[in-house]
Amino acid sequence: MSLGTVFSFIAAIIVVLGSILTATDTPSAFIDIPSMIIVVGGTVVALFISYETKTAISALKLMGTTFLKHSDSDISLKDEIGRIVRWAYIIQKNGLQGLENEITDDLRKKDAFVAYGTDLVITGYTGQEINQILDQMLEAETERNKTALDALKKMGGDAPAFGMLGTLIGLIIMLGKMGGDPAAIGPSMAVALITTFYGIILARIIFIPLATKISARYDRSLFKNTMLKEGLVLLAERKSPRYIQDKINSFVDVKEQFLIDRDLNASTSQTEN
Repeated sequence: MSLGTVFSFIAAIIVVLGSILTATDTPSAFIDIPSMIIVVGGTVVALFISYETKTAISALKLMGTTFLKHSDSDISLKDEIGRIVRWAYIIQKNGLQGLENEITDDLRKKDAFVAYGTDLVITGYTGQEINQILDQMLEAETERNKTALDALKKMGGDAPAFGMLGTLIGLIIMLGKMGGDPAAIGPSMAVALITTFYGIILARIIFIPLATKISARYDRSLFKNTMLKEGLVLLAERKSPRYIQDKINSFVDVKEQFLIDRDLNASTSQTEN
């Protein structure tokens, strides 16, 4: 579970509820079922109208994944570089058979991209061929992720619009009653504005922040896999471990760089453990 996301979401709810409870003696005025139906129902319906059912369902499921810990959230890029460098030494010593022994079932479950790329190296593809294959794989994955992410962002844009729609409906109803009891105008106006309130809450606390977090996760994974792709290409080209170290270190901050003379033994011990 992503504790940061959970705590932040709870904090956002506390901020909104706290401001309401401290500002009014009638917090129940902020609860209006028809307004909720207009905003939530309208946003979801627009999602299914705009996208295929499978994509719309994927976008809804995507929101739930933000509360789970991302597989790349705690990954050290330095350790990833160290693994590639260590594999370069294994190839020097034992050939591709030695590298094949490194691809465990656990690695295939945790990092399918690396396992797939390593399989290409073991098969004997050239560095250029591996670069083309993995580039296409990353582009296809980015496109698949983009579709569901765009759907979620669209919900963030639609929610305030349906909030305004609900406000217009409420205003029309209110104006229709203006010839009657003037005391009913105030409550009617309040109900009309609640839909805008719901729309902004959904957009700015749920849909847009979750979409932003998911996008940041995708970017981190893409960066990591692009770096590892470069390492796998260099392994296929049988480059020296030090050349691989220097080439991949260019992807990361100096503080995260892997140095053979300093880190190789520690990296090997950590992998064995």
